[in-house]
Amino acid sequence: MNSTSELAFTALRQRDDDIVERDFTLDGIPGVLWLPGSASAEHPVPLILLGYPSGPGLDRMRPRLDGRARASADLGFASVALEMPGNGARPALPELQGARADLMRALDAGERPGEDVIDRLVLPLVERTVPEWQAALDALFALPEIGGPVAYSGGVLAIGIRLARVEPRIVAAGLFAGSYVPLSMFDEARAVTIPLHVLLQWDDEGNDRQRSLDVFDAFGSAEKTLQANLGGHAGVPAHAGEDAGRFFARHLALQS
Repeated sequence: MNSTSELAFTALRQRDDDIVERDFTLDGIPGVLWLPGSASAEHPVPLILLGYPSGPGLDRMRPRLDGRARASADLGFASVALEMPGNGARPALPELQGARADLMRALDAGERPGEDVIDRLVLPLVERTVPEWQAALDALFALPEIGGPVAYSGGVLAIGIRLARVEPRIVAAGLFAGSYVPLSMFDEARAVTIPLHVLLQWDDEGNDRQRSLDVFDAFGSAEKTLQANLGGHAGVPAHAGEDAGRFFARHLALQS
């Protein structure tokens, strides 16, 4: 994707909570943009990229994304989500489906997935998704209501690592250490220098806690925080979202 990508809005909803919700497609990729009522050409607002797990698709994730977007709007920030490659309404990727099936077989057998499975599952997704996020940023920064700076929130950890390394418009990232990171990406983690807030569920089923801790240790950021909570993948406590909100408020408001 490149700067000629076409952004087309397909629906607009002015909600009772003073959020403007706009569905769009970017070269056919579905997405959602949430704008706080304060956003205008005279007062453009920062933007948070909302990542989410690979698999469920944008439609299924939308209620949870909506809650995160509402919290961002309360802070005065816009939010955006994109349908991930091979997910939801987008064409299936057989290689991704095969790798995901191999991952589930290993986990169901109580085994740790091999590095080849992790690479096949994660690396193609990173290579496809990051350029799409960058194209989305190019298109959204053409809107008068969006003025930056930008943060990345949640989603597949390896995608967050790559974006934090290669995208200069991203000034802070809140990462969820709930997915596998290929060993080949540790050098990229060392090259990340923006402020980081990393959330880890200590008892995350199917995830490699030590790998998550090693990734956190590898990050080259002078400011990085690890928040570890007891509980499984879906047991993130409410206060963790509040803490992440304070992190984004501090860094986006500081530079806007």
